[in-house]
Formats: sequence, C-alpha cells, structure tokens
Amino acid sequence: MIDKYNRTIDYMRLSVTDRCNLRCKYCMPESGVSKKLHKEILRHEELVEIVKAGAQIGIKKIRLTGGEPLIRKNIVELVREISSVEGINEVTMTTNGLLLKNYLNDLKEAGLTRINLSLDTLNPERYKNITRGGNIEDVLACIPLILEAGLRPLKINVVLIGGFNEDEINDFVELTRHKNIEVRFIELMPIGEASRWTNDKFVSNQKVLEVSDLIKIEKTHPSSPAEYYQLKGGVGKIGLINPISCSFCIDCNRIRVTSDGKVKPCLHSDQEIELMEALRNHEDIVKILRDAVTSKPKEHLINDKEYKPITRDMNRIGG
Repeated sequence: MIDKYNRTIDYMRLSVTDRCNLRCKYCMPESGVSKKLHKEILRHEELVEIVKAGAQIGIKKIRLTGGEPLIRKNIVELVREISSVEGINEVTMTTNGLLLKNYLNDLKEAGLTRINLSLDTLNPERYKNITRGGNIEDVLACIPLILEAGLRPLKINVVLIGGFNEDEINDFVELTRHKNIEVRFIELMPIGEASRWTNDKFVSNQKVLEVSDLIKIEKTHPSSPAEYYQLKGGVGKIGLINPISCSFCIDCNRIRVTSDGKVKPCLHSDQEIELMEALRNHEDIVKILRDAVTSKPKEHLINDKEYKPITRDMNRIGG
C-alpha cells in the first residue's frame, strides 16, 4: 500500500508480548513494568488474523518482537502459521538470544528467515550490569549456531551509550571481518525509560566513523534505515541507524502493532489506533490497517524543541 507521501508500506513489526526475561536499564525501570493481563494481550489466532489482514494491504515482511518474543507460548507454531500466510515472504525476529538455542532449529523449520540479535556489549560484566543480571555466554553461544543454520545475514543491534560501550565499537566492527554478520549501531532514542538517559548518554553514530576505518557501500534496499559501511576485505557489513542525527523518515516502510493490539503508524508518536477491540467485535481490520497507513506522518519530530518523548517503554511497543 502507498501512503500519502508516496512511500510503499510493506513491513509490519508485530509484538507478541510485553514481557521480557531481562531488565535493560534503558528499556524499563529496575522494578520492571506492570504486566498486562492475559486477556489484554493479543491471542494467537488474533496475531495470525492481523498478519492476514496486513497481507491484503500489501504487507510482505513481518518482524516478531517483544518484550522478548521467545517467552511467548507456542512461538514456533505462531511462526509456522504466519510464514504460511499468502503474500508474506519474510518472517524475522528480534531477540536477546538468551533462549534461542532451545528454539533455533524448530524456528527455521517453521519458516523463520532471519534473526536480529540485541547485544550492546561483548563484556560479561557490562552485560550483566546493563541487563540487570543477564548471562552473555548464552547469547554468544547462539551466534555460530545462527550462522550454521543459514539464517544470514545475522544482524546484531548495538545501542551506543555514552560512558558504557563507546570503547567497544571496534570490537563489534571486527565481528564482520570474517563472517556474514551485520553489526548495526543504533543511536539511543528518547523512548519511555530511555528518555531519561538521552541527554547525558547520547552518542552520535558519527563516533563509529571516527574510530573505525570503514568504506561506505550502497544500500541493498532503499527502505533500510541504515547507512552501510564495510571493512576493507570484510565479509559482513556495518550499519549506522541514525534516527536522531539523520532522520530516515522519507524511506520509512513500516507500521507497528503492539502486543495489546494498538497500531502505531510512527514509532516516535503517541498516536495509536485501536485494533484489539475491533478484532473481538468482528469489525473490518483491513480497513483499520489501511487507515493507519493513511495516517502515517511525514516524519517524526524528535529534534523539535517542543517534542515530548513518547510515554511507552520500548518493551511495550516492540523493538
């Protein structure tokens, strides 16, 4: 479907849970968040119905997110049903990787095509600190398994945080030298809990170019939010995602659906369109998705002086 700014919207990020097995400091408070009741979360069959409706308006790619999507009950079967929807040609997942080794082969067999791994440090103590208790060894152990399974390129998402992981930029870059890994550095965004961090801890992705010897390469897909670079002779790639220092709204091709059934036409806006109630009242959700695409704003307003960060934490939106 084409929106009113002539962008082709063919990508849906679908959150399957607001719950997570980590408590990352920039994502949620130390005490955690008030969990939604079971009845307040989209049911298995409703998630599939949303994907089918999305396919009718031209959605071709689904990314499953959370919270942590692997803690959702029957996640493998959900992947299987979504990947079999006519018109859907790519089903991917963003995960912290802690549980991935238990599901990887089954997910691939069910139709999962690729994985984005969230990993902000390669240092065990730092990882334990930023995640409030996570074990990085469980994450690192799944990296070769993902590559061996053929789910390539593996994308590793790294949020740059001032005073925390700036000195690890080249360590992450080196992961791409010999393996088909795409490391994507993401600027810290003022969303929910992170909005209290951004002033002191924001680091522009220009820092990556300053400390690493990288060559710029062409995008493989024009709607990708990343600008791409590569080590000379490197196998993988480096992606810089700059929502703050360099907006990519002109090429945005996505909408989001939260686990509690709200459509978000733009990540950085509090605008949400009710979908769950419509599903349970047997209303026309294809029309609702069309209206969501039509209402998609031209750009976010993060850099405006009057901008107020959105209130939801990222785990409640979907990564």
